Amino acid sequence: MQSRFMRWLPFLRWPRPTAGSLARDAWAGLSVGLILIPQAIAYATLAGMPPQTGLYAALIPAVIGALWGSSQLLAVGPVALTSLLVFGSLSPLAAPGSGQWVALAIWLAVYSGLFQLMLGAFRLGRVADLVSQPVIHGFINAAALIIIVSQLPDLFGVRGMSSGQWRALIAGEAVLPAGALISSVFGIAAVLLLFVFKRLLPRFPGILAVSALGIAASWQLGYQALGGAVIGHLPSGLPVLALPPAISFEQHQALWPAAFILALVSFTEAMSSCRTLARRQQTPWDENQELIGQGLAKIASGISGSFPVSGSFSRSALNLYAGAVSAWSTMFSTACVLLALLFLLDVVSYLPRSVLAALIIVPTLSLLDPGVFRRLLRMSRDDAMVAAVTFIVTIFSMPYLHWGVFAGIGLAMTSFLYRRSHPRIIEVSLHQDGTLRDRQRFALPPLADDVLAVRMDSALNFLTAGPLDRFVSSCCTRDASIRRVLLCASGINDIDASGIEALDAMRSTLEAKGVVLYMSAVKKQVSDVIERAGLLARIGPERIFVTDAAAVAILRSASAHPADLNVAASN
Repeated sequence: MQSRFMRWLPFLRWPRPTAGSLARDAWAGLSVGLILIPQAIAYATLAGMPPQTGLYAALIPAVIGALWGSSQLLAVGPVALTSLLVFGSLSPLAAPGSGQWVALAIWLAVYSGLFQLMLGAFRLGRVADLVSQPVIHGFINAAALIIIVSQLPDLFGVRGMSSGQWRALIAGEAVLPAGALISSVFGIAAVLLLFVFKRLLPRFPGILAVSALGIAASWQLGYQALGGAVIGHLPSGLPVLALPPAISFEQHQALWPAAFILALVSFTEAMSSCRTLARRQQTPWDENQELIGQGLAKIASGISGSFPVSGSFSRSALNLYAGAVSAWSTMFSTACVLLALLFLLDVVSYLPRSVLAALIIVPTLSLLDPGVFRRLLRMSRDDAMVAAVTFIVTIFSMPYLHWGVFAGIGLAMTSFLYRRSHPRIIEVSLHQDGTLRDRQRFALPPLADDVLAVRMDSALNFLTAGPLDRFVSSCCTRDASIRRVLLCASGINDIDASGIEALDAMRSTLEAKGVVLYMSAVKKQVSDVIERAGLLARIGPERIFVTDAAAVAILRSASAHPADLNVAASN
């Protein structure tokens, strides 16, 4: 009972803070919080939400994620990938920034949070493994490319230009909008500064510095009066906690598949951060507990009037790098967000949208990894194909981004089943090192003149029973001298009802041809099923050997005969 209580209130296990640990957490939280303020606004814009909702998503949800999660240094809040999934999921349903869009985003946060909460509560965290690494690689590369391209119009101040205006501009019949030049200057300068800070001063909070410089320059030069677009007025104050607004049943239905994919993808992203933090801190973490924390954080974000959140890899890494030792650092970073909501939004209103676009583009560039496709191809053509298909479908299904993940998962499952239905089945013989090796690969003579020794490296089930039967039947047809078949079962880790029936049918078919079936090195879990099915008695315990060596010693004996093979399994 106490362990269950602790599971639902894991923060009760937090160690008591000391003055030294609080000082380190305060410094780390301040560092993350100052960067989080402009990032949260940027990712809200990317999600098509009002800018202030990014700060709402970085307030209560961050605290909830820290209190109920298992990784104390995981920074929960708005992230680029989840924000893009929000935009892609809602684009077919409403206009970005509209009241309907906000209502749908709130429900998307609630639904995706409920999915994660249920998975964690029922200890089904392994379901997230359905999104394999090739799928993740393909999707992240496509998503990063989409994010970057989507921000280019704001970076250069040409957002809102129609295709007709572009044709007129190319034809020389029109000129760029008034604010395009100054927006481009601010945007390109922000990109260059971010790269300079990243390269020369990696410890310096470049995002904060560029945001502050952008706001100061915008205010000093009259950026908005020159035609440049700024964030504009943001309502100050705390978010209003409320139940999600009413939407139609058809809209609820449209959100469910997108919410499920968002729950899987965002948790996969959070898991990578948790694993990294756990390795560096040498501390354990619980994927099911983290699902509960992530799910509650998403629900809290919806109730706060915001969009789905997730674990941020970059901010989590900064948290660790800045010296954080516990989840108290999250409390200090949310304090920074709280101060921004109460006192700094009038200042933030001067931030140019071109600078905001740069704050999205530069961190997103680190997600692009075209070389991963080449690396996957070297390791596995199937995995490379899964990644490539996920990438292509994600790009061409925009704004329905979840179809890319669905396609990747479907292809990965198909590839998995195909590989499992084509197991490695080989004829083996005695190698000079005393082990049974692939006869064809090592050019070995038969185990004995009338013996066929077969090994299958797979479970014996409904997928693999047919290939094994066909292999043995084909070998016996080609070589009429075979009178004994040895199934080396060391590679068979599991057997199901189809496998039992196939093995029994093989035994009957071989006996009808005057061929005797033997087995060796049968694992306990397989032996137990064979015995419960009554197949052990039909094969004969004297024909099942404990080890391959025992089978070889008897079957290679010149005087070996089925009547003389009274070797019990216990021997």
